Amino acid sequence: MSKQSELATNNQKFIPVIDLQAFRSGDRSQRQAIVEQVYQACHEIGFLYIKNPGISTNLIRRLFIQSQQFFNLPFETKAQIAWLDESHNSGYVGIGRERLDPSQPGDLKEALNLNLKSLTQNLEFSAEFRNCVLDFWKACVQVTDTVLQTFALALQIPEDFFIANHNEQAHTLRLLHYPPLQQTPKAGQVRAGEHSDYGSITLLFQDDIGGLEVQTKDGEWLAAPAISDTIIVNTGDLMQRWTNHVFCSTKHRVAIPLDERIKRSRYSIAFFCHPNDDTEVACLPGCCTDRVAIYPSISAKDYLISRLQATY
Repeated sequence: MSKQSELATNNQKFIPVIDLQAFRSGDRSQRQAIVEQVYQACHEIGFLYIKNPGISTNLIRRLFIQSQQFFNLPFETKAQIAWLDESHNSGYVGIGRERLDPSQPGDLKEALNLNLKSLTQNLEFSAEFRNCVLDFWKACVQVTDTVLQTFALALQIPEDFFIANHNEQAHTLRLLHYPPLQQTPKAGQVRAGEHSDYGSITLLFQDDIGGLEVQTKDGEWLAAPAISDTIIVNTGDLMQRWTNHVFCSTKHRVAIPLDERIKRSRYSIAFFCHPNDDTEVACLPGCCTDRVAIYPSISAKDYLISRLQATY
């Protein structure tokens, strides 16, 4: 058994593997069993592996190839579409530009943030790149809608509540490259600093290099390596606010490997599922029955901008 496989097996007791196909095509009892598994995972750790997510492995492979080709471009070419401000949240982010943990040096990664507007308006992208990303985007929306449906059922609210509040697709697709390390990092510097995600849920696709770590309630950092034929789903800050901490938004990071993998590039793809900009995120009634709301109401757009300002 490889080291990655051993880590994955050992950590499944903390981060469960849930078969989404059993929810999509199972009978009533099978669907309910999945809903209960999702509730427990989101309540206890905020992370889960999804088996049979509904995205073809070929499409995932195609986008990883497109991502690698983009990051192989000269810096001057990538900088022509640089990330400019929080309101647009799209474009290229150079190495060290972002600090997911504002108390530490810049992250040792580069990224490309994409949304539907940037994809249609940015002429620098080839038709092949754009078509691949749009196909991937559509597939991710189908997955997130299914996951959001399980969330609503788990919380005993109308089944389409979350889907209706995400139907404008104010999401962000992020391609990420963690280059090989050529020199000793600064004190406290990692590939991606300790942080929680900002939106409702995140779909994460990662290669086999590893480095993703999730913080347990006890403060322990738990490795979350790639598991074959699965993707990772985690809950974000706005889902935590909506549910009054019934579902948790868990801190995570990408650590620097301590072996030969430090000399290899790491690639990942994140699909950040975000509510419609004007959605007012307030404690759901069923989550405030035995305690007061922890957070005031806030619009999804205002929250995102506040977090991006702190990050950049």
